[in-house]
Amino acid sequence: MDYFSNRRILLIDDMPQIHEDFRKILVGNSAESELDDVEAMLFGTKADTSFVGFELDSAYQGQDGMEMVQKSLDANLPYAMAFIDMRMPPGWDGVETTERLWQLDPRLQIVICTAYTDYSWEEVLTRLDTRDRLLILKKPFDLIEVRQLANTLTAKWVSGQQAALKMEHLEQIVQERNSEVLQANRLLENEINERKLLESQLIQSEKLASIGQLAAGVAHEINNPIGFIFSNFSTLETYLERLFEMLTAYENAEGHIASPSLVTEIKNLRERIELQYLKDDIPYLINESKDGITRVSKIIQDLKDFSRTDTAQQWEWADLHRGIESTLNIIASEIKYSADVIKEYGAIPEVECMPSQINQVIMNLVVNAVHASVSSRGQITIRTGTGNEQVWIEIEDKGSGIPEDVLPRIFDPFFTTKPIGKGTGLGLSLSYGIIQKHNGHIDVSTAIGRGTKFRIILPIKHIDNDCHGA
Repeated sequence: MDYFSNRRILLIDDMPQIHEDFRKILVGNSAESELDDVEAMLFGTKADTSFVGFELDSAYQGQDGMEMVQKSLDANLPYAMAFIDMRMPPGWDGVETTERLWQLDPRLQIVICTAYTDYSWEEVLTRLDTRDRLLILKKPFDLIEVRQLANTLTAKWVSGQQAALKMEHLEQIVQERNSEVLQANRLLENEINERKLLESQLIQSEKLASIGQLAAGVAHEINNPIGFIFSNFSTLETYLERLFEMLTAYENAEGHIASPSLVTEIKNLRERIELQYLKDDIPYLINESKDGITRVSKIIQDLKDFSRTDTAQQWEWADLHRGIESTLNIIASEIKYSADVIKEYGAIPEVECMPSQINQVIMNLVVNAVHASVSSRGQITIRTGTGNEQVWIEIEDKGSGIPEDVLPRIFDPFFTTKPIGKGTGLGLSLSYGIIQKHNGHIDVSTAIGRGTKFRIILPIKHIDNDCHGA
């Protein structure tokens, strides 16, 4: 349909003579020049010799007119306007016909033609409630008035469609601009999140570096005193063995002391100082102290193994089992009151990786597994294995599981289900980034009420993406 030109008019009137009159006026005939002369005389204009006739269709009842309007819409050839008689017995009157036509085509311009009416004009306008598309033409009507109405209302219909098309075009432009703005906002948001994640990774790396430097410094300062404490304990054990040997000799000699008072004094002294208890407890205290010093030394070594910043975050071949053990030792205080750890280690080779970062991933997953044990004492199983030039690590808990609506977002930066102040939402996203940097991936399977299993898969040998373009 060409919305820049529409001169299609529908006439609905029960009198055939009216249709003949309208056809003479609007379509064009022998009386056309006479009408032009009359118009020129009345309005002081030059007679129009280029009159373009209208396309006029006729209907004799409102029902017929409604069918014709429907067919015109189906053919995408809508009428611009309709002249409708007020009284058309035995069918609908002009008001009801107008109501029904507007239900089909709200754009239709309508002129109601009548010499009398069963309604007041206020009632008509109130009932139809659309004054901008409705005009009243009283009979007998002037021929020039009919043509002027036809010209004006068809032009109004065209203007309305052009305005609607312009509005639609503007709305489309606005939608495109909105889409561009939304896309730009999404890109900006992604960039902000990526920058925050990189900043968080940098902060995390700096923290690990600080831990490593602290561990190295502490180890340097403590290892020397630990060394001579161990040496002193060994010497002390030797001295005690000699003292106990001498003490046994004295005890054996007591029977040969002639003075009863001296024997009594020695016996009282032995009972007062609880000599037998001291002989039993001193070796135990020494062994316990040695175990404590060994524990301190082990913690320092585990702290160094966990951070491994002494290697300046370089790729190196590492024993993952050793890293797991060091990590578990570091977070032992958080685990021991909440869960039991079951280790099902397989035979795996050393892996070329950044050990401190892998240890960080293990720590994050194990701590999450501990937090998932919300009711009774939990159970965390750590498994390892190898295959297809890869190694895998599984960390499985018997906790509450991850809800289906939460699962797709667990690796999103800053997403957390923990209360405010209890979690940053960075643990899993940082872990995901670390494993991706190692050209590996993390799989997760979960069931509500049954627990969650994370599976880390790493290549045995590191592939440098910068060199291979992977």
